[in-house]
Amino acid sequence: MDTENRIHLALNAAVLKLLRPLCRLLLRHHVPFAAFEELAKHTYVQVALEDFGIPGKKPTLSRASILTGLTRKDVQRLAADTAPERAASDEGYNRAARVLTGWARDAEFHDANGLPKVLAPLEGPQSFAMLVRRYSGDMPARAVLDELLRVGAVREREDQTLELVTPAYVPRGGETEKLGILGSDVADLIATIDHNLQYGATDPRFQRKVMYGNYPAAQLPAFRKLSTAQAQALLEKFDQWLEAHGAKDKSDLPPDDAMRVGMGIYYFEEPMVPTHRKGQ
Repeated sequence: MDTENRIHLALNAAVLKLLRPLCRLLLRHHVPFAAFEELAKHTYVQVALEDFGIPGKKPTLSRASILTGLTRKDVQRLAADTAPERAASDEGYNRAARVLTGWARDAEFHDANGLPKVLAPLEGPQSFAMLVRRYSGDMPARAVLDELLRVGAVREREDQTLELVTPAYVPRGGETEKLGILGSDVADLIATIDHNLQYGATDPRFQRKVMYGNYPAAQLPAFRKLSTAQAQALLEKFDQWLEAHGAKDKSDLPPDDAMRVGMGIYYFEEPMVPTHRKGQ
């Protein structure tokens, strides 16, 4: 078997594996195959037009049709449909997260012991409203506060002052926000793996995990607690470095110099024997 065939077999096996949890989620939310197929076609066309053009030439529908295997009529229809891109955005997630990390990190919002200060809600130089203006731009302070109260990241005290409960923004109530995180975080991981497949020998991006099989389930609660605490501390350290070394005024960055950068950590566990096979 030649190298190209081996690569295709390995790619097919990898895609089948990553599709299992995705299909499980889609079926749980009653998304039929036809809807998934339409999204896949739309993405094929957009990627062909945006990422696989010939240098110096304008992307054409005919070339996209050849690359994707779709008819030119389908390509024309899908290229004009921008609805899927408008549906998902992680901007709200990012802004809420920035407010929390700013509160946890910015000395101006700390007390004499260096801990996050209890803030007045909507007025004063060290108020929650000022915190929002500094770290979330033009978002209304009340809207940000309502969201952070909803997810339990902030607590309102009896005197109406606000106390930071956790510096991490994890949506609890709404599946819409969590599904937005699914789109952005999984896309980032796949993009990193794709980059390493192409440029790993000369320009690798960090992508590692630690995994044990046949591990005693009784030890998992302790590891969950340990991994959560240490991963959060590491991410906060990275956040501090990025904030310290980034441009103070983002509007001054030349367009070609503006980059999106980050580091993600995730926890996983599953039974060694799939649930549907137990008891057979």
